[in-house]
Amino acid sequence: MAIEAWFMDETSGEDQRLPRHCYPKELVSPDYLAGQISLSISVSFFWVLFSLSHTNSGLCLYLNTELGVLYWRLNPENYENDAELKKIREDRGYNYMDLLDICPEKVADFKEKLKNFYTEHIHADEEIRYCLEGSAYFDVRDKYDRWIRIWIKAGDLIILPAGIYHRFTLDTGDYVKLMRLFVGEPVWTAHNRPQEDHPARKEYIKNLVTEKVGAALEAY
Repeated sequence: MAIEAWFMDETSGEDQRLPRHCYPKELVSPDYLAGQISLSISVSFFWVLFSLSHTNSGLCLYLNTELGVLYWRLNPENYENDAELKKIREDRGYNYMDLLDICPEKVADFKEKLKNFYTEHIHADEEIRYCLEGSAYFDVRDKYDRWIRIWIKAGDLIILPAGIYHRFTLDTGDYVKLMRLFVGEPVWTAHNRPQEDHPARKEYIKNLVTEKVGAALEAY
């Protein structure tokens, strides 16, 4: 298994659950992310390509310091007793947790809900999702307003920063089981684009300019 991301074909009218690769494929490359990807494990720091092999040992990948997207690879079979997950929650103050199954059989008005999830939006807070089963896509805008599609699978924990334009959809498997984490009482309000005057968006844009490569890794 590998974490994968790519630039999307924004002209395609295909089903949103399909990969929607450009032709030829445009993977998010080391050239594009130059110097902005690092891997943190307990014994060392080293540079890696964007697509990497998963293991069941905890690790954190900073996908793009400009985008502010954080990623950990954890063991989904041990989430109830996972020390790495516990540490992440304690360090970042995620005291709320629930589980959510997203599939046609378990979500009322499934097509409408999926349509809403796929509408471009921001949140005033981080969006934290830990994939326990199945798979799905998170799409995020880069600083040039291009869509990057991130494919999450079982064991992937992803954090989208407040203020980033993004959207979510299932893939053709039509099933994902997610853990949702939050600081304090959960607020799931989506603010559909445009939101350039929203305080969270303004702060996010400010951070695009001021964040330093690797700075977010120091806390981990």
